[in-house]
Amino acid sequence: MLGYWSTLRPGKMVLWCYLIWYLVTVCFRFDANSALWLNSAGISGFIGIAFMLSVRDPTQGKLEPWQVFRLFAMPFCVSSFAALIKGQDYVLVVPMYLNELSWSAGLCAVFVLFVLCLKRLHKNRPLADS
Repeated sequence: MLGYWSTLRPGKMVLWCYLIWYLVTVCFRFDANSALWLNSAGISGFIGIAFMLSVRDPTQGKLEPWQVFRLFAMPFCVSSFAALIKGQDYVLVVPMYLNELSWSAGLCAVFVLFVLCLKRLHKNRPLADS
């Protein structure tokens, strides 16, 4: 697993930070209303299928399982995030509550520093003799 983190590209680091931001928001703003989560799942299904149709190239073969997961997870996260923050004093996606903002930004910063440290360690690691 550390090998995965040490080779993470900037684009994927951003996606992981999005997930961290989303999870912190869910922790602070969780709503047990099943309609919110069912609607988000429905939107995820419709948009995920549309994404699959738009990116699938029959000449390239099947998509990787994680790619398919992301195509469905992203619309779920976006729709549930929007429902959770509605009327909650957010500007764009930024909470106006210092505690919540600190957790979101802080955990993203810790994650990025963790990945950068692993990259540096991985780069400086001596190669094994063959």
